[in-house]
Amino acid sequence: MKLTSFLLKIIACPVAVIISMFLFPGVNYDFIGQAIIVGVVLAIVGVVMEYALLKRGTLWISTAADFIVSVLIVYFLSNMVWGDTVTFFGATLIGLLLGVVEYFSHRYLISTGKTQKSPS
Repeated sequence: MKLTSFLLKIIACPVAVIISMFLFPGVNYDFIGQAIIVGVVLAIVGVVMEYALLKRGTLWISTAADFIVSVLIVYFLSNMVWGDTVTFFGATLIGLLLGVVEYFSHRYLISTGKTQKSPS
């Protein structure tokens, strides 16, 4: 699961943040690289959360957790590290966009059985 999930996220998360930068009000990054870094952080945290939470029967819980964590990461990382202006509403819009992406990603991972943890 980790590799498939990471490959999906390492592309989808930065792209979603970059698209949000141009589409949503309240999402203002000075440089596209900052949006990419936020997306990579979201991807890494998302993979860890999927490994911990995602299994058959937890689709909505995992997606909701991803939404909440995404909003918080985008808001605090963007505003406190670089001083960019990402409003809470803008962070929520990014979280919603990522939530939609995560929903379909989680469905794919569950339906293909890629959520099975390997025995230790």
